[in-house]
Amino acid sequence: MAVLGQGLVLMLTGMGIVFAFLVVLLLVTKATMGFFAKFDYILPVEAPKKTPAKRAGAGGDDADIALAIAVALG
Repeated sequence: MAVLGQGLVLMLTGMGIVFAFLVVLLLVTKATMGFFAKFDYILPVEAPKKTPAKRAGAGGDDADIALAIAVALG
């Protein structure tokens, strides 16, 4: 019975250490995010320009789906 108690204590200690590590990781990540947000104006991220998608065929998505179904059934 003593071994079971030691195992339980070891398990809870390990889980507590992992939980503490994750909390510290979260706090450091938030602090770093706040630090780098102050310097965001130096290198602003521009929105990507949308380019029209190139299509292989003249049909739309419905035509492609209908063709795939016809090929699968035929």
